[in-house]
Amino acid sequence: MKMNKIIFWTTTSIIFVMEALMPLATLLFAHEHFNAGTKPLGYPDYFAYALIVCKILGATAIMFPKLPAKLREWAYAGLTFNLLFAVISHLAVDQIISYILMPVMVGVVLGVSYVHSQKIIFKSKNI
Repeated sequence: MKMNKIIFWTTTSIIFVMEALMPLATLLFAHEHFNAGTKPLGYPDYFAYALIVCKILGATAIMFPKLPAKLREWAYAGLTFNLLFAVISHLAVDQIISYILMPVMVGVVLGVSYVHSQKIIFKSKNI
């Protein structure tokens, strides 16, 4: 059980930093670069704002295990869709391998976080 918690908190913290803190810091301290990831793909500026808000909310939701399970499930799903569509967008538009692999790697970390959150929930219900 302890190892599951260590893995969960480590991976979830990585997701929180990458999907919430980094976009928020960009928005607050380097506003001219807020759309650096979406503009080259042809998305409008308002999409970057919406994406930043949703990423912050989703990453924050998975950081709080006491939130309702359905809300956390939707947060994991939303972050997964975001990463999946990032891969698809980069495959369709620029085909730069590092831009494609980054969301894949973050998705793997997100998947590990999800699996270990489920293990923690399962173990706590069976004790």
